[in-house]
Amino acid sequence: MKKRIVAGMMVAMMAIGAVGCGNASSDSKKSSDTEYTIGIAQFAEHGSLDNCREGFLEGLKEEGIVEGENLTVLYDNAQTDTGTASTIADNYVSKKVDMICAIATPCAMSAYNSAMNTEIPVVYTAISDPVAAQLADDDGNSVGNITGTSDALPVKEQLEMIRELMPDAKKIGIIYTTSETNSVSTIETYKEYAPDYGFEIVETGINTIADVDMAAADMVSKVDCITNLTDNTVVSGLQTVLEHANQANIPVFGSEVEQVKNGCLAAAGIDYKKLGIQTGKMAAKILKGQAKASEMPFEKITDPSYYANTEVADKLGIDLPNTFTEKAEVFDTITVSEE
Repeated sequence: MKKRIVAGMMVAMMAIGAVGCGNASSDSKKSSDTEYTIGIAQFAEHGSLDNCREGFLEGLKEEGIVEGENLTVLYDNAQTDTGTASTIADNYVSKKVDMICAIATPCAMSAYNSAMNTEIPVVYTAISDPVAAQLADDDGNSVGNITGTSDALPVKEQLEMIRELMPDAKKIGIIYTTSETNSVSTIETYKEYAPDYGFEIVETGINTIADVDMAAADMVSKVDCITNLTDNTVVSGLQTVLEHANQANIPVFGSEVEQVKNGCLAAAGIDYKKLGIQTGKMAAKILKGQAKASEMPFEKITDPSYYANTEVADKLGIDLPNTFTEKAEVFDTITVSEE
């Protein structure tokens, strides 16, 4: 019997609206002209996860599975609520979709639980630590009918970058959501490697997005800079963090391109569009019967991408060295995403 993941999730009482009708199929192989229905469950609405979703559909398209032609997509956003994520997954199972794509750890854990006793495969993306989330074993192999891609942050490269840009900095602040397994795991990685670069990690845990304001206001008085994780709740409140950091004249480092566009100084992070494309190609193999999710170890992007924002640097009075800007994608304006 497969082990059910326990993540402190209560079932949300709200009903998810009707969003189409899925076509059930238990066949292990499908012909090239088969039509598919995929339910995409996204945990939060922000740039990196949106890029994952767009990349996922692009990866499928490159493999001949195209929305509006032979693919029906059901899409729901949990708005950072784990109970809603569970309800969304249950809804997809009841509609007997051909696959669930789960974007971010809470949605992946919910989808795995909901689809456990069915033949519906789950493909996840934007999961920092599939092992810690109990979606893979210590060797990276699937624990069931589930696989996908990890957005594990290049922590060493991020610390090296911060040291290059801030040679005198001593304390790095990190705000994270205590209920997000991915964030808890990444915090431990930061603590492990920070001393190698002469840093001390100052952490503050929060429970909801309402806690971001107070946490950021307190954090900026204790640290030389803040580094942002792929924490969905904190990313959703990024402008609040940036507001306090700007008032204190300290930089915030991002974990991917959208955060840098929106006001973080720089990042050694993940290209979420590429990660989504990689996930879509994995999903296509499963849908076409070329592979089984249960037999596919999770994958990840091994090389970080570097980003910098010169408008932010100018406002903070920080000179970005050529050794960094030559390898980074550089933006010269701050573009705040619409809420």
